[in-house]
Amino acid sequence: MAQTTQHTEQAEKLTHGNGFVAALDQSGGSTPKALKLYGIAEDEYSGDEQMFDLVHQMRTRIITSPSFGGDRIIAAILFEMTMDRDIEGRPTADYLWNVKNVVPILKVDKGLAAEQDGAQVMKPIDGLDDLLGRAVDKGIFGTKMRSVVKMPGAGLDAVVDQQFEIAGQILAAGLVPIIEPEVDIHSPAKGEAEEQLKAAIITHLGSLRDDQQVMLKLTLPDTDDLYRDLVEHPAVMRVLALSGGYSRAEACERLARNHGVIASFSRALTEGLTAQQSDSEFDKTLDEAITEIAAASRT
Repeated sequence: MAQTTQHTEQAEKLTHGNGFVAALDQSGGSTPKALKLYGIAEDEYSGDEQMFDLVHQMRTRIITSPSFGGDRIIAAILFEMTMDRDIEGRPTADYLWNVKNVVPILKVDKGLAAEQDGAQVMKPIDGLDDLLGRAVDKGIFGTKMRSVVKMPGAGLDAVVDQQFEIAGQILAAGLVPIIEPEVDIHSPAKGEAEEQLKAAIITHLGSLRDDQQVMLKLTLPDTDDLYRDLVEHPAVMRVLALSGGYSRAEACERLARNHGVIASFSRALTEGLTAQQSDSEFDKTLDEAITEIAAASRT
């Protein structure tokens, strides 16, 4: 019963809460880059185990910072290994919700397949049912999975078809999926791809049952308020924006022009944080980032 009450409270926070979603889900491939930006060079550790220990220390430092809390951060997206580890002696998802009042979400995809027809679908997600079962046991509310679109066309449709197909499996497990078909910000046909993407998403939303909702995580569009119909769609719990390589300043500026959309930034959130900073410097830098992103998410 507690799970149901918790799920209801978390759904309420995600649907109506003020603030944004922190994306702390860099995985194997993107971790060295994340650590390098954080001021830890690749020659300072050896092997995956040490690398993941270091990145967990970084995430722990962010999550336990006084500036990181449910007043401005609605949810946090975690990498599987972060879900399986502890923060201050408590499982990460439990710490996030019960100490920080931040909803825990799990990244479930295993990376991208090779580009085909101007897009990259996800690689097969082996053992997904098992992972979803573990996520439910650990008090995770929802999931996130990312594909990439470079150009409009058949590849884009394949991306959306796959996202919604796996979303059905996630909904069946009792979790709320974040569908993330990222449009590459460098695409020469970005605006056209976004128009096609919106139409494809609306079609798929129409096939969900009345009691089902998903979240969407989308690239900040070339046309302001392009996704207003999605923000207002009954089958959409929340529309999130990814920073996609824009600097934090530009991402926040674009976000503020898209009403009802909130941030789910990764690199733009951790911009400027380093291992070498004192705790007070670290907290101040993080607080400035959270303040700026939360303000842009309020429009």
